[in-house]
Amino acid sequence: MIVQPPVDYPKIGLFSLNEGASVPPGALAEVATLAEELGYESLWMGEHPFLPNVPDPHSPWSAQLELVDPVVALSFLAGITSRIRLATGILILPLRNPIVLAKALSSLDHLSGGRLTLGVGMGYIEHQARMFGIDFATRAARGREHLAAMRTLWEDEKPEFHGQYVDFQDVDAHPRPVQRPIPVVAGGHTPAALRFAATRCQGWYGFGPSPQAAAELVRQIEEQAARHGRPEHLGPLEITVTPPRGPVSEDALRAYAAAGVHRVVTFPQVGVDLAGLLAYVRSHAPTRIPAH
Repeated sequence: MIVQPPVDYPKIGLFSLNEGASVPPGALAEVATLAEELGYESLWMGEHPFLPNVPDPHSPWSAQLELVDPVVALSFLAGITSRIRLATGILILPLRNPIVLAKALSSLDHLSGGRLTLGVGMGYIEHQARMFGIDFATRAARGREHLAAMRTLWEDEKPEFHGQYVDFQDVDAHPRPVQRPIPVVAGGHTPAALRFAATRCQGWYGFGPSPQAAAELVRQIEEQAARHGRPEHLGPLEITVTPPRGPVSEDALRAYAAAGVHRVVTFPQVGVDLAGLLAYVRSHAPTRIPAH
């Protein structure tokens, strides 16, 4: 098995503090410090650089959604927190300049003392790719190349990369990340996304599956690894899941663990104010879970 054995109880993370009631900086700081005090393992933030302001069946979000850039928001929290991991869930790799992004992420890992987890995906809104001048059909190939180029900048003594979309040599960038390597988590449920996780990443991130669906996706990841091979240096694959938005019961958490999930990143319900968000964080805290 490439996936780590099932756990008795998953680690608990918190999703999407860069939107809604925690957008104001004071509120973001309050929620994040409370989460750290209560024993949450990680904070996860996704991104959309913009959203279509015309109806789009592939974009369920309002164009007026307030969504702070995750790298900026997590960098803000790096100076406020001290233990909790800071995770992107996810960054849209094809839309980002890999050299600029590599610098931003290595800086975040440096300033946080090595607490970054990099969740990545290839994007699902064609309008976004088109506005960036990117061919939607080849976005995944571009994104995979962007990641390989960033790893070169982070890990190689003399960074150099020659690909179809990225080409550089005679460059260097410091400070390097504290972590060697920065753990990379691939998002997405398609066969291509599962193969990417199985063959190139330290983890996989599923958004919205039930425990039963998560178990089936873990099985498919194992199949992809058996078919295509997994480099030994990547180690066992860690499975992260965000359940459907709203409350998550202890029975559901145990069901996710039984499905092979190592981390559950809870997603507060839509429309809550700051008091409601703080109440959610308290009610889902790891410290409330009985000993087992």
